[in-house]
Amino acid sequence: MWSLICSPRHAASGSSSTQPRCGRCSCSLRPGWCLRFVTVRPADPLHPATGAAYLRELALLTRPFDVSHTGVAPAAVLTRARAAIDDRIARDLTDGMQFTFRNPARSTDPSRAVPGARSVFVAARPYLLAEPVRPAGATARVARYAWVDHYAPLRAALWAVAHRLRADGFKAVPFADDNSIVDREVAYQAGIGWYGKNANLLVPGAGSWFVLGCVVTTAPLPTSAEPAPDGCGSCRRCLDACPTGAIVQPGVVDAARCLAWVLQKPGIIARHLREAVGDRIYGCDDCQEVCPPSVRFGDRHTPGAVDDARAWVQVMPLLQCSDHDLIEQWGAWYLAGREPRWIRRNALVVLGNVGDPAAADVQRVLGEYLLHRDPILRVHAVWAVARLGLHHLMPATDPHPDVQHELQACR
Repeated sequence: MWSLICSPRHAASGSSSTQPRCGRCSCSLRPGWCLRFVTVRPADPLHPATGAAYLRELALLTRPFDVSHTGVAPAAVLTRARAAIDDRIARDLTDGMQFTFRNPARSTDPSRAVPGARSVFVAARPYLLAEPVRPAGATARVARYAWVDHYAPLRAALWAVAHRLRADGFKAVPFADDNSIVDREVAYQAGIGWYGKNANLLVPGAGSWFVLGCVVTTAPLPTSAEPAPDGCGSCRRCLDACPTGAIVQPGVVDAARCLAWVLQKPGIIARHLREAVGDRIYGCDDCQEVCPPSVRFGDRHTPGAVDDARAWVQVMPLLQCSDHDLIEQWGAWYLAGREPRWIRRNALVVLGNVGDPAAADVQRVLGEYLLHRDPILRVHAVWAVARLGLHHLMPATDPHPDVQHELQACR
């Protein structure tokens, strides 16, 4: 979730007690400036010409990491994104979601990250992979972007650009999957794509199967002439395909109904959303899978296959593994408070939707979770038992009010 504090080279170099320390992070100032926040400018900056040829050189640095699209946006305040954030908050559409909503003044102003910033170099890396064969038994679906870590190679690409900019005397800080900047808006301003009606950035001819990142820099890079034109037209397939009706108007998503957020946020999943969760344990791709540009891109390009792609999760082993093993396997996902209970909660809902009520192991595991020490997990176990028609497993009562309420609702 968080960007690297120092570059790998810097972190490995070590530090001594005699070296000056950075005031904003724990690194030593080698060779006199903090590589993450760039608190001190290097001596004798080179400042080469930063025109189109230089920009092409920067773009070429990203190609070994499978970045397919790059562009540059001005490092100005993102007024459109700020207005959109304020609107969503005012209309109570964030459902407690933080991320770039946490501090809009920061996430919509690149100069907060890099004082004196003049440009934002943006990179898009595709993540469409061939879907592995679904295992037998009760299995849960994972959103495509989380099958493998696509952000690691993207970060490597951004660091390659940042190191070049720094070597040429500019400040440069990379961001990927970071709350510090609204990356979709800078990608839009960089001409990489337009906002689809599902609120995702759609790349012309390629759709939305991309992860985004950027490098905020003091380099005066040539910016894109204009944003990409809207390509959605009258299409509304994403609005119609959303299983919960979360896209309340073109480009506006009610987070409280968006399954991607419902499966990440802490707490009890609303009863009226549990059936819609279906077999999803993390994320939801429905609005992307029906999007014509994304569909056409998949038809034209044979997706690559990755041996360690985790498109499916076997529910029963997950529910029976230890917290340590669960975090070891799935800790790369966003988990509120790094608590494995939220994955278990999701798995119980999936089991209620796809489990075999006649299977002895399903009945045994649900019986164990009906007695679990965590009342939130007991709530979802009660629902799963009722959903599968296993009412003989249902306890008569429970000391926790949330579980008691669920018992009453399921009878």
